[in-house]
Amino acid sequence: MNSIKTTKEEVLQFVEENDVKFIRLVFCDLFGMQKNISIMPTELEMAFQSGISFDASSIVGFSNIENSDLFLRPDPETLSLLPWRPQQGRVAKFYCSIYKPNGEIYEADTREILKKVIKNAHQMNYHCKIGAECEFYLFKTDEHGEPTKEPIDKGGYFDMAPLDRGENVRREICLSLEEMGLHPETSHHEQGPGQNEIDFMFSNILSSADDFMSFKTTVKAISAQNGLFASFMPKPISNTSGNGMHVNVSLQKAGENIFTKNSIYKKESESFMAGILDHIKEITLFLNPIPNSYERLGDFKAPKYISWSEQDRSQLIRIPAATDERSRMELRSPDPSLNPYLAYALILQAGLKGIEEKLTLQPSADLQILNAENRKGKMEELPNSITQAIEEARKSEFVCQVIGEELLEKYIALKESPEIVNTKYFECL
Repeated sequence: MNSIKTTKEEVLQFVEENDVKFIRLVFCDLFGMQKNISIMPTELEMAFQSGISFDASSIVGFSNIENSDLFLRPDPETLSLLPWRPQQGRVAKFYCSIYKPNGEIYEADTREILKKVIKNAHQMNYHCKIGAECEFYLFKTDEHGEPTKEPIDKGGYFDMAPLDRGENVRREICLSLEEMGLHPETSHHEQGPGQNEIDFMFSNILSSADDFMSFKTTVKAISAQNGLFASFMPKPISNTSGNGMHVNVSLQKAGENIFTKNSIYKKESESFMAGILDHIKEITLFLNPIPNSYERLGDFKAPKYISWSEQDRSQLIRIPAATDERSRMELRSPDPSLNPYLAYALILQAGLKGIEEKLTLQPSADLQILNAENRKGKMEELPNSITQAIEEARKSEFVCQVIGEELLEKYIALKESPEIVNTKYFECL
């Protein structure tokens, strides 16, 4: 996200000069569900210095009641105004780091986990950029404002009005994203009835994760203002396309994008992809984190097999037809229910490990020639249920190294908890 100001002093001055009256301190729980607390501008300097305390025992995946105090400290580079809120007495937000009372970073702060992997990449002289393509459905609401199961329209891929009834909502979303410092590039109706996609410009990997969180908030808020419910559920409607979150990754070394066609670092780009393919089963739990995720995979172009291709959109990794700075690899299995900080950390570290170990990329697969029956039993498949994904993650030394043994155990325990599995926790997706 492009920040308005970058230092504490500049932020304090901006808040005073721009009639900012409410400040949201934003973070996410272990599963990527956004949380926030609002403070008044008079409290902002204290927030920078010592943090704002909150009850961590009430946040899924955080501390127990015996050690419930944690502190939020805003990142000044993430300041943005919320354009859908009043213009008098404006509302701003920051993404925050989470600290323990002794001043140490909280180990379940997934944004900090991503920062550690980014630091590792920089030490290897790599700089990662990510652009996310995120799909969502728009549903009508009832007289009480509750979501129904009726999509806003019956349009299909790239349809126009009147078949596409979401174009005005997408327009409002794009304009709001621009005001917040994001750069939407394209927007259109997707394949499913009431399904939409907005793609925004790639950025450095931490900003991209923040941008994804801002994107979901903006889509939800603007949709609600228009009497609609925006769903990021991976498969909200059976027998039609699901919501994917395609992750486009580029990597720079010595100022050169290693995914360009004639890059001198082509072998490294291949090893990067090989690393992701090598660890994809272990990290699928974090890319497809809810039971509903597995209703999407293997259907309507969503990948099922661990394979790659130059342009085939049904494969796990594809190389889009792009040049120069837009050259990249596209990982097509993730969905919007993920925690972007955990997902990006695992994707990047898997690729870096592939480079470190000089892994050889398997041959590309032409799925148009190799039909489903021929593939069966010959190509490795992604986990086909959350139970399988949990087992792959449970035995993974790689995941343990990236996020820590304690956090991995906690994450899996929550995923297996009936209180989480059977709750309405994910219905707000």
